[in-house]
Amino acid sequence: MADTRTATLTFDGKTIELPILSPTVGPDVIDIRKLYAQGDVFTYDPGFTSTAACESAITYIDGDKGELLYRGYPIEQLAEHSHYLEVCYLLLNGELPTADELADFENRVTRHTMLHEQVHNFFRGFRRDSHPMATMVGVVGAMSAFYHDSLDITDPWQREVASMRLIAKLPTIAAMAYKYSVGQPFVYPRNDLDYASNFLHMCFSVPAEQYKVEPALAKAMDLIFTLHADHEQNASTSTVRLAGSSGANPFACIAAGIACLWGPAHGGANQACLEMLREIGSVDRIPEFVARAKDKNDPFRLMGFGHRVYKNFDPRAKVMKESADEVLELLGVHNNPLLQVAKELEKIALEDPYFVEKKLYPNVDFYSGIILEAMGFPTSMFTPIFALSRTVGWISQWKEMIGDPTGRIGRPRQLYAGATAREYTDVTKR
Repeated sequence: MADTRTATLTFDGKTIELPILSPTVGPDVIDIRKLYAQGDVFTYDPGFTSTAACESAITYIDGDKGELLYRGYPIEQLAEHSHYLEVCYLLLNGELPTADELADFENRVTRHTMLHEQVHNFFRGFRRDSHPMATMVGVVGAMSAFYHDSLDITDPWQREVASMRLIAKLPTIAAMAYKYSVGQPFVYPRNDLDYASNFLHMCFSVPAEQYKVEPALAKAMDLIFTLHADHEQNASTSTVRLAGSSGANPFACIAAGIACLWGPAHGGANQACLEMLREIGSVDRIPEFVARAKDKNDPFRLMGFGHRVYKNFDPRAKVMKESADEVLELLGVHNNPLLQVAKELEKIALEDPYFVEKKLYPNVDFYSGIILEAMGFPTSMFTPIFALSRTVGWISQWKEMIGDPTGRIGRPRQLYAGATAREYTDVTKR
């Protein structure tokens, strides 16, 4: 990826030539790996917003154009023509599968969905009112205590087995976390159902009566999984890579990613959006909150609008809006005041000059939140669903990192602002 161009850095009488790396698409990158050795200085970039921490061929985002590519394929095309497990294969392997490859992959995932029976006892160690994300962090981390035959990260086959287990079992773990939180019995996975339908069945069926998965809801659920499958080097993905750089086992790395995703600034954004809608409460109060959002002196912010990366529009939101419209039409919005608020707020945001000029369009968190609310999920389950969706992206990034011969353990530097060296003073003399 290197070319003959260099960037020249001059300071304190020193001149350093830094190579420029050119990606297949996107901005060029200045290679500063030898900067400390040659110049005895670090760079300062809080949040790493201008730093490429790795080389990756999985996902590309152009925030200005509103573009998201999985292995080169636009997310809009995958959302329209593909489905989640096919996208999983693509992210993991780099190419879309043949019909035989897809059938084999789906068969392997389906037959890995059950959990070791002793894991059920692990759930019972949590309080019933525990947040499902707390349960998921613990249970996924504990998988390393149950599946010893897939912990050796130097063995390609064990990496493959661990990857398959995580993709297959995360829906089961998420559904069990939900069932445990509401005091209902666990529902075992069924091999006759597709990935999304199986998840909905494990969440909403009960032993006392038959539950039939509505195909339109399964389609919407599969779409949510697909749109959240990966998103380049975000906070949780970077956490998985950083944990993995130490040689930690895959289950520990994914548990670390889930823990990071839990934050309201990351995976908890759709939950925060629904909590905002509850705060607004009714359609007639929307003007009051829109006015507050426009007031720079008011701390209130409209959640679910705009995006840190996408400066124009979130391409996932355009797809999710269509799905949200279908789900709300199917389930009915008129009986749910919360969804009435969401639809009216969406209309205002798309038409109000303030939002249009600032490009504060509804994002994927806004639409996924109202879909999950309409399906009957409590807000505490929004982030666990995000986590199971993103697992394949984390695994793909982890596998890519493990296979990188130039990889090293992550070790960020710092701009130290503490006390300089000083002598210890005995406690009697302080």
